[in-house]
Amino acid sequence: MLMRFSLQRVKNLRALNSRFSTATETSFNDRNPPRVPNLIGGAFVDSKSTTTIDVINPATQEVVSQVPLTKNEEFKAAVAAAKQAFPSWRNTPITTRQRIMFKLQELVRRDMDKLAKNITTEQGKTLKDAHGDVFRGLEVVEHACGMATLQMGEYVPNVSSGIDTYSVREPLGVCAGICPFNFPAMIPLWMFPVAVTCGNTFVLKPSEKDPGASLMLAELAMEAGLPHGVLNIVHGTNDIVNAICDDDDIRAISFVGSNTAGMHIYGRASTKGKRVQSNMGAKNHGIVMPDANKDATLNALVAAGFGAAGQRCMALSTIVFVGDSKSWENNLVERAKALKVNAGIEPDADLGPVISKQAKERICRLVQSGVGSGAKLLLDGRNIVVPGYEQGNFVGPTILSGVTADMECYKEEIFGPVLICMKADSLEEAMNIVNRNKYGNGASIFTTSGAAARKFQTEIEAGQVGINVPIPVPLPFFSFTGSKASFAGDLNFYGKAGVNFYTQIKTVTQQWKDLPSGSGVSLAMPTSQKL
Repeated sequence: MLMRFSLQRVKNLRALNSRFSTATETSFNDRNPPRVPNLIGGAFVDSKSTTTIDVINPATQEVVSQVPLTKNEEFKAAVAAAKQAFPSWRNTPITTRQRIMFKLQELVRRDMDKLAKNITTEQGKTLKDAHGDVFRGLEVVEHACGMATLQMGEYVPNVSSGIDTYSVREPLGVCAGICPFNFPAMIPLWMFPVAVTCGNTFVLKPSEKDPGASLMLAELAMEAGLPHGVLNIVHGTNDIVNAICDDDDIRAISFVGSNTAGMHIYGRASTKGKRVQSNMGAKNHGIVMPDANKDATLNALVAAGFGAAGQRCMALSTIVFVGDSKSWENNLVERAKALKVNAGIEPDADLGPVISKQAKERICRLVQSGVGSGAKLLLDGRNIVVPGYEQGNFVGPTILSGVTADMECYKEEIFGPVLICMKADSLEEAMNIVNRNKYGNGASIFTTSGAAARKFQTEIEAGQVGINVPIPVPLPFFSFTGSKASFAGDLNFYGKAGVNFYTQIKTVTQQWKDLPSGSGVSLAMPTSQKL
C-alpha cells in the first residue's frame, strides 16, 4: 500500500508551505533534499520509485528537491481517484464550484509571496516576474468564478407544435494537464481551475524542473474546499506523458511546451479519441515602422525580448525594422547594456538565469551559428559571470543583427535573452517575412499610422496581434489563440474556447402535449412543417 503522509489539510498545508516556500527549511518527510510527493485522492503520497530527477536552483546549482518518477500503478491510482470523484463532483451545484474558485483566488492572493519565492528558487525568474506569473494565472481563477454564465446552454421553445429544444454543456470526465517549466504557476492555473469548475476532475503533471508551485496551488485548492480526488498530481517525463495519452479514462489533455513533445502528444492522444489542446513553440516578430514612437518602442522591445530571460512562449524575439535600422540597433544595445543580470532573488535583478546548463549551451550554440552564418553580434551576453553566483546558468542580453530567414538562429526558437534584428524595405516585405515563418503565436507592429496598423492586423498570419503592444496575451475573457505551428487542436486555452474544450454539448428535444387518439403511426421523416 502506498505510504501516506498527513491526512489533515491543515497539517498538509503547513508541511507543504514549509517545504516549497524556501529551499532551506526542513521538509515534512525529513529527507534532505526533500522528495516531491504525488497527490492522489486528496493525500500527498511518497512515490515508491527509486528513480529521481533533481530540481536545481538555476542561480546556485543547489538541489532544491528530488522528483521521483511516478510509477505506473501510482499513475493508475491517481486516474482512478479522479474517476471515482467525478460522479459526485459533476453533480455538485455550479454555484458551489464557483464559491470554491472564489476562495481559491483569495488564498492565492494570501500566499502570493510564498508562491513567487518558490518559483524564483526553482525556475530562476526575478521575484517581480514570479509575482506576474502567479497573477496572470490568478486572473483565470477569477474568470472561472463566473462559470455559471460561461457554461450556459441555449433554448428555443416551440420549434414545432408543442416541441421545445434546448442544449446544455456537460463536463467530459477525467482531464489531464502537462505543464512546461517556464510558468510554474500560470500554466497550471490556465488548466485545472477552468476544467474543474466545468465539473471535470483533473490529473496534473507539472514540469519535473519546477514542480513546487503546482503542489502549493493544489493544497490551496483543497483548502478552498475542492473535494479529494478532484485534483491529482503525478510526476515524470516521457513514460508518464505516454501513460496520460494512452489511458482510456482520460478524456482530454491540455499541453504547453515544445513542438516535438506537443505534436507527439497531439498525435498519440488523438488516435485514442481524446481531445487535445497543444500550445507549442513560437517565433514572435515585432515590425518597427519608421514613424514609431522611439522611446516607447525601445522600452517595449527590451522588456519583451529580455524579460524572464527570454523564456516566454510570447517573448518578442525577432524585430523587423522597416527602413533604416542602425540608430534603432544602437539604442537597443545601449538600453540592453543597462539591464542588471542577477539571481532572481536579488532585488536589483532585471533578468535571472535560464533554467539549466543544457538550455544555456543551446542558446550559446544558436547565437554562434548566427555569427557563423554572417550575422553581426552587436551585444554578446554568453560569457557573463554574476558575482556571488558564479555557477549560475546566466546569459546576458544578446543582440544579433543582419539576420536572414535561412539562418538557424532565425528558424529555431532560441528561448533565451537573445534579440534578432532583421531589415525590410516596406511594410509588405516585413509582413511577408512574418507570414512565411511556420509559427503563429503572436506578432506586433509599432507605428503611429492607423492605416499601417489596420493593414497589419488584417493581413498578418498570427493568432495574437499587438498594435504598439509587445506581448499581446489576452486576458482570460478572451482566449489564448496561437495558430499555425504554434498550436494543435480545435479549441484554445481559457475564455469561451477553454470552456468549450472542457465540456460537451447535449441537445434535448422534448414534447409535452396531448396527442389525439387514433392518429395512427407515421413512418415519414419528422419535420417542423405542420401539415
